Amino acid sequence: MKNKTALITGASSGIGKEFAKLHAERGGDLVVVARSKDKLNELKRELENKYRIKVMVIVKDLSLRNSAQEIYDEVKNANIKIDYLINNAGFGGRGEFHIRSMEQDIQMIEVNVITLTKLTKLFLPDFVKRGDGRILNVSSTAAIMPGPLQAVYYATKAYVTSFSNAVWQEIKGTGVTITTLMPGAMDTGFAKASDMSNTPLFAKTVSPVDVAKDGYEGMLKGELNVISGVSLLQRMFLALAPFTPKKIMMKQIYEMQKEK
Repeated sequence: MKNKTALITGASSGIGKEFAKLHAERGGDLVVVARSKDKLNELKRELENKYRIKVMVIVKDLSLRNSAQEIYDEVKNANIKIDYLINNAGFGGRGEFHIRSMEQDIQMIEVNVITLTKLTKLFLPDFVKRGDGRILNVSSTAAIMPGPLQAVYYATKAYVTSFSNAVWQEIKGTGVTITTLMPGAMDTGFAKASDMSNTPLFAKTVSPVDVAKDGYEGMLKGELNVISGVSLLQRMFLALAPFTPKKIMMKQIYEMQKEK
């Protein structure tokens, strides 16, 4: 939105990049965060040239414990007021929990849970103090159920949804909202990075463009949860999940996440 600045993590590719494009085409400035300096600078050039907006690049590894504080400090030192915080960065990883490395799963928790929580903790008081601001936390439809072969990933997304929903209630009436985006399987680099490309779960994927638009619009409206990128059959599965015997549901998910 014009004269509004959005901070987006994981902005170098996938749905994060689509969020950046959406905001830029509406005339809003950006602070884009990711590990890839080259991709962020390329995005900066593209959006500044096309939309005549300002883009600040912050290169940061969000798995590092001090990353959230460093991002907040850099923004403050640059005297930039953040209006929208989009906590999009996150990653998964397939495999049996007892076989996967400690480092893989702890880094996932750092990015998906700890850094997201810290960024929300840092920026939310500023939003509430001035009575204006929007937060969008990207979760997943995976938050609704346990995920055998992605045990930690599903658990992190359950945290994101539960945490965001609780804060949504706490800040009602402040002029600030926190929205949770819960996408289905998308056609991004996530599947390849998570070793999920050859699984039934990612046999059919949707474009991140439509999902990003749904999430962005939901954030502006202050919606609680936005489920996007799922078929009618998948919506039925999600609706029935709380009533399905857990052992049956987990076996189904396990089979969906095995390689073909």
